[in-house]
Amino acid sequence: MMKRFLLAALLSGALAAGPARPQEVPGTAPLAAPRAPVTSTRGMVSAADPRAAQAGVDILRAGGSAADAAAATMLALTVVEPQSSGIGGGGFLVYHDQASREVSTLDGRETAPMAATERYFLDANGQPRAHADAVPGGLSVGVPGNLRLIERAHEEHGRLPWARLFEPAIRLARDGFAITQRMHDMLAMPNALARMTDWSRNHYYQPDGTPKPVGTVIRNPELAATLEQIARLGPDWFYTGPNAQALVNTARNAPRNPAVIQTGDLAAYEVKERPAVCGTYRGYRICGMGPPSSGATTVFAILKQLERFDMSALGPDNPVSWHLIAESERLAYADRDTYVGDPDFVRVPIAGLIDDHYLAERSQLISPDHVMEHVAAGTPPGAATQTTAPSDEVHSTTHFVVVDSDGDMASYTSTVEGPWGSGLTTGGYVLNNELTDFTFAPMRDGAPVANRPEAGKRPMSSMSPTIVYNPDGSIRLAVGAAGGPTIIGQVAKAIIGVIDWHMSAQEAIAQPFILGWGDRVLIERGTRLEAMAPQLTRMGHQIVPIPSGFKANAIERVDGRWIGAADPRSEGVAIAE
Repeated sequence: MMKRFLLAALLSGALAAGPARPQEVPGTAPLAAPRAPVTSTRGMVSAADPRAAQAGVDILRAGGSAADAAAATMLALTVVEPQSSGIGGGGFLVYHDQASREVSTLDGRETAPMAATERYFLDANGQPRAHADAVPGGLSVGVPGNLRLIERAHEEHGRLPWARLFEPAIRLARDGFAITQRMHDMLAMPNALARMTDWSRNHYYQPDGTPKPVGTVIRNPELAATLEQIARLGPDWFYTGPNAQALVNTARNAPRNPAVIQTGDLAAYEVKERPAVCGTYRGYRICGMGPPSSGATTVFAILKQLERFDMSALGPDNPVSWHLIAESERLAYADRDTYVGDPDFVRVPIAGLIDDHYLAERSQLISPDHVMEHVAAGTPPGAATQTTAPSDEVHSTTHFVVVDSDGDMASYTSTVEGPWGSGLTTGGYVLNNELTDFTFAPMRDGAPVANRPEAGKRPMSSMSPTIVYNPDGSIRLAVGAAGGPTIIGQVAKAIIGVIDWHMSAQEAIAQPFILGWGDRVLIERGTRLEAMAPQLTRMGHQIVPIPSGFKANAIERVDGRWIGAADPRSEGVAIAE
């Protein structure tokens, strides 16, 4: 089982010449038994953990909106999936308001402290630090954004009282929850124990240093108390009250990599409403999160560059389909790694990156017969001089989708970045290591890196919460995934499955994973893509089989019903109201 834990370690030699690669975390076997369809004419939640999905459904049944249920789901995930997300991290929300038929996006991404500079992750010799050395401790901790995000969503779309949204999570923390196989596997990851605080060691490990067995009931009274305070006093208690000082003390006094974060950094944090990034693919409107997320621009580029090919006729069993997807991904990721950063700090050519004419030109570089020998970023309209420098995102995170009885829909991706974040905890919750999503080297080839660290800046992300609209404007699908930079490929694959291959969302999510990035193509081990590897190799691809561990969630609209989808590789479920 240990061989499945870290994709980066597995591939370090094979991919040394390519861009930074996602680290893999444990997951269930690829393409497990199909899940029975879950349908509803009212509301539904699809999430990576059944207990969190149930928390959201409980709020829907109490009369809550999609925003209310999304908040409750995120809070419950803080308790039962602390290795991946929570109030110590951040996220992005794409929200459809049925009354206005408008889509909005909220940026709850973590921010760098005001004391940060572009040399934040350079050593004494001015060289970028090793990513693994920068993650543990306080230096990697960004100002969390999830609570401000759900506060704004509740203000704009909520129905129930604020405190009511916390009740399911408080019960889970106080009464206890069982360790799942996925949590157990992530506790057993190499170096996980060494990064943990004494509190986490006592909570999750046995005296001999091995994880507590699957099924062990864990109680977290510290987190219950934290959530009770936020429920009673609001998010200001977290950002300006005693919690803020406790968080800063924990990060600044970390045994490794002490932080420079101050209480003023937390007090100044703001969630930002960004313009939704939307484009049309085969008549369907694809809407997602703009920068600092690279999700919407990159997902759309992958799709639009494929539009001139008859993907429907090729089908999912033809190696040419997967070749085309990989080639389109290579082009889209080259632009992503060059141009995307925090739009408050760098000029991101958002309109240019999704421009139909530009993407049609990029598509002409793709041949159905052979690979492009070398892939470089293009020059989209409005582009400034930047240089390619991908970040070292880690394969973790969580995604969930909520729809309520009125048709409001929330597509929400939340994260603490890597498994167990920075390894630090305070108040019973995990602190993120989000700042390691910055590109450590601020300059490359004499040009500034768009995603370099700066004071108050938000690092680029691959999180891709997405809502897809039918040609008539009605909702077709909401989807997202976990897994660092693989998220974009997972979401694009799901949309191709639904639109081009006429699959259900469940079938589309379950399709094998492929990612073309740089000069390599990653394919999911144990799937039919391995059988296609010889054909792909003959086309010129450098194939690298990778372990599974992906987890996507979706809800689609078919014939007047909502149908849930959860990745068969994960522990996720969809639950109807």
